[in-house]
Amino acid sequence: MTLKDRIYKDMIEAMKSRDAFKKNILSMVRASILQVEKDTQKELDDEGVISVISREIKQRKEVLPEYERSGRQDLVDKVKKEIEIMESYLPEQLSKEEIEEIVKKVIEEVGAKGKSDFGKVMGKVMPLVKGRADGNLVREIVTKHLEG
Repeated sequence: MTLKDRIYKDMIEAMKSRDAFKKNILSMVRASILQVEKDTQKELDDEGVISVISREIKQRKEVLPEYERSGRQDLVDKVKKEIEIMESYLPEQLSKEEIEEIVKKVIEEVGAKGKSDFGKVMGKVMPLVKGRADGNLVREIVTKHLEG
């Protein structure tokens, strides 16, 4: 079963069990997937679906600090629950240590010496961790290793 099929099946289950929150989130994710398919004129495979879900999660993580600053705990809780549901469709996330190992290997591979090699390192690391690591965390780790 493809990831897209699993999302659809889970959305139907959420409808049957009257879980409106989960149904709405999965419906929104599905709409985003279908929009990308319509725009690109091709059907997304699991990797493409993961990319769409990751983008949706990133958007929510970006608004979280704003909600926290404005004291809207209700919205903070809602967004965190949305992120949790969407993350359940992503592959197992890499730990910070696992990302560090990948970064170290890539730095050695490309012979990176300093900050000027940041783009070269990120270009090699991101495909290796796609959908399994937050880009901001990866950027932070790469920066740390290139400065040190």
